[in-house]
Amino acid sequence: MRFGMGVPKDTVAPRREPRIPMEVGVHITGHPILPGTETTFTENVSPRGARVLSVRRWKTDDRLTLTTLTGSFRSLARVAYCQMVPDSGYAVGLEFIEPNGKWVVADASAL
Repeated sequence: MRFGMGVPKDTVAPRREPRIPMEVGVHITGHPILPGTETTFTENVSPRGARVLSVRRWKTDDRLTLTTLTGSFRSLARVAYCQMVPDSGYAVGLEFIEPNGKWVVADASAL
């Protein structure tokens, strides 16, 4: 492969579950530099994670705590990616590590 050539798209593993566009109000805490709780919302969800908007920039593999505004779900989560969104801050992909409670979509393997 020549320098500068990307990996062909057909070799990228597909997601295990589809993402469902859904706004869910959440609190996120645990930023390593900027302490405090941020109230925000998801853009999409899956049984094992979510994409949330944040005013803070996060690093891949950072750990944070996500809690729904209703308090029915809480999880330690790993930052999978953080992408700048013009005029909105950052889109943060989260993978749930220690989910507790009732998330908005069920894990089909747990049924």
